[in-house]
Amino acid sequence: MKQFTLIVLLLVAHITSVFGQNEVSYKEKQQYKNWVRLAPKLEDSFFQTQEAIRIAENVLLYQLNTGGWPKNIYMPAELSAAEKKAVIAAQKDENESTIDNGATSTEIQYLARIYNVTKDERYKKAVIRGLEYLFKAQYPNGGWPQFYPRPKGYYTQITYNDNAMLNVLQLIRKVYEKQEPYTFLPENMVEKARKSFDLGIECILKTQVHINGKLTVWCAQHDHVTLLPAKARAYELPSLSGQESDNLVLLLMSLPNPSEEIKNAIEGAVEWFKQAKIEGLTKEYFTDSEGRKDYRMVSCTDCEPLWARFYDLETGKAFFCDRDGVKVDSVSKIGYERRNGYSWYNNDGSKVIRDYEKWKKRNNF
Repeated sequence: MKQFTLIVLLLVAHITSVFGQNEVSYKEKQQYKNWVRLAPKLEDSFFQTQEAIRIAENVLLYQLNTGGWPKNIYMPAELSAAEKKAVIAAQKDENESTIDNGATSTEIQYLARIYNVTKDERYKKAVIRGLEYLFKAQYPNGGWPQFYPRPKGYYTQITYNDNAMLNVLQLIRKVYEKQEPYTFLPENMVEKARKSFDLGIECILKTQVHINGKLTVWCAQHDHVTLLPAKARAYELPSLSGQESDNLVLLLMSLPNPSEEIKNAIEGAVEWFKQAKIEGLTKEYFTDSEGRKDYRMVSCTDCEPLWARFYDLETGKAFFCDRDGVKVDSVSKIGYERRNGYSWYNNDGSKVIRDYEKWKKRNNF
């Protein structure tokens, strides 16, 4: 039943792409999210089907000459001959290679799984090319840009935003630990993955923000040269991130035999999460005067704590920002489009605090 549900969801997304042409950009984004969310959950039995192979052929087709993949591509779509021709022509567009929105890591995993069933060498070669792309894209300081090899713009910054770098680290960790589905890779690839992962952890430690001599958390993106918090889009200013930092802490907690530097990084980050939590506030949804679904933040009792996406580097206070790049102190003070088109609050810090206690017990601290 679970497998059937996953396939149905993929098919529904495909139907949406075919018949929802009036809202292509939104629909394309939603169907792509379905692909990234569901592809890792597909059961092993699915990869024994012709449908799995058909999708794998699309994944091969979309791999760029760099070895990476573009983002926001719905791989299960049925392509016409003309569309396939256009995809092949686009393979030379190096600037579209990215780790954003789950791209490249999702496709590598899918092809590794289909290779384990079919033993088709084309899939194995594509996996290796994809991994080589990731190794090449990594900066000497251990960070990854959002796009590579784009030469300029915020795409070159070390990108924690939307778990871009985290996704890569989780993938290459499985490679060097020889976890499924990567058991077929040659030893030199395993060794490259280990070195790359260790370098990535060093980057996380080096980019952790110090304020008044104390370790805090991370910005969603850091300058790839200075390692300082950096700006991305107009509403993504240098800040402390209450969204991207949580999974970085959880990754550090998962490392065996943590060094003193890693212990200190975790302690500093957890203390920041405890101090930065927002209590007594929750979302209240309503329909505005134009008939649109909207929300506002209201007081509450006995509700779980929240964390804002961005905190000011100087004041430590939560802030919000519209496309004009101006900081405000309430999500209600930004426009409808950005308020509802972006995630401004989350509750993931609770997991950090809970897992911290487990981490201490596990390590006898």
